[in-house]
Amino acid sequence: MSSLFEEPPAPEHDPLAPARGDAPLADRMRPQSLDEFAGQTHLVGAGKVLSRVLGGEQTQSLILWGPPGVGKTTLARLIAAATDLRFVPYSAVLSGIKEIRAVMAEAERERARSGRRTLLFIDEIHRFNKAQQDAFLPYVERGDILLVGATTENPSFEVNGALLSRCRAVLLEPLGPDDIVRLLRRALDDVRGLDGRIGASEDELLRIAHATDGDARRALTVLETVASLLPEGGVVTGELLAEALQGKLLLHDKRGEEHFNLASALHKSIRNSDANAALYWVARMMGAGEDGNYIARRLIRMASEDIGLADPFALRVALDAADAFHRLGYPEGKLALVQATVYLARARKSNALYTALAAAEDDVQRTAAEPVPKHLRNAATELMRAAGYGAGYRYAHDDPAAAREMTCLPPGLLDRRYFEAPHAREDGEA
Repeated sequence: MSSLFEEPPAPEHDPLAPARGDAPLADRMRPQSLDEFAGQTHLVGAGKVLSRVLGGEQTQSLILWGPPGVGKTTLARLIAAATDLRFVPYSAVLSGIKEIRAVMAEAERERARSGRRTLLFIDEIHRFNKAQQDAFLPYVERGDILLVGATTENPSFEVNGALLSRCRAVLLEPLGPDDIVRLLRRALDDVRGLDGRIGASEDELLRIAHATDGDARRALTVLETVASLLPEGGVVTGELLAEALQGKLLLHDKRGEEHFNLASALHKSIRNSDANAALYWVARMMGAGEDGNYIARRLIRMASEDIGLADPFALRVALDAADAFHRLGYPEGKLALVQATVYLARARKSNALYTALAAAEDDVQRTAAEPVPKHLRNAATELMRAAGYGAGYRYAHDDPAAAREMTCLPPGLLDRRYFEAPHAREDGEA
């Protein structure tokens, strides 16, 4: 018998229920079948990863991972529609773990009562912390629920490891321009969308696709904005698009995966002496609002890690760029960062210092910390001199042979070589 104070069970939803007529265009145009679904050809279709799941054979919980607007929620709804499971959707942005616990308890009762399982869809599952995600474990483990979680964040970092091990993580990619154009064209013509009230050329639709970076929701929102500025029968123009787009917003997160992806692309382009690619990636980072001081710190690191003594001046260039940006900030300081980026990309390359330090650090950890050889010790007092400190030391400025004949490593590492003079690469050389 239920208590008056218990949360009421969550109602079952029709996964393909049409949106209200006054809903945003992106919601009204949500695909109602796999034929309307765009992109993700590496996942859907005959013989692909999700083909059996979309055929109704849903036996494993899923984590759908990808950027915004690529079909995660739509795919979850299509999966639910292909099964006879009870479908209950929730958003971690709008719901707390208390409501989710009530749903899972109801799922347990439903399975005991009728044998029917529940497909629980959690949008933005990374919004639950890892302790809260533990609440899913027993229900997923017993099979009371099949969990489909959607996240824009890397599940390796944002989903509890125990939960992740019980799910199949599936990566969704940004939609291609042709996929976006196909969705926009359907939105123009479909009765659920604009129903032929306005027109647009393929070139204008392609411009929207390029401006929205594979995000179908953003693309449809731009089209809806343009439609609101046009009379019925009007045609989309470049001027209207410029008004609707108001500048391109780049996908970026200052602490998440995309932040590190862009930094990695910049670093590896500089390491590969590709000045054009390095310029593109640093422009992407700056255009997305990346902290210029962070970019400057990465450039300083590259100057030592990838160039080092092949061009010692590179470190000075990077430090000067960092100082210039610190003084000027955006936008005036951008050119200093770009100047350093191109200089580092074109500079001779050597990682000899990087590998030498790594080898020395490895020996520090792996070998015994031998005493400093006595001839290298400073004999600051008579007692120290009597103990042999400094005995046998040779002053290399007055005794050039000392550089060849006097050892400075401890006995256990005698003749160990860490640093080899770099054979510096020319600009662009492999």
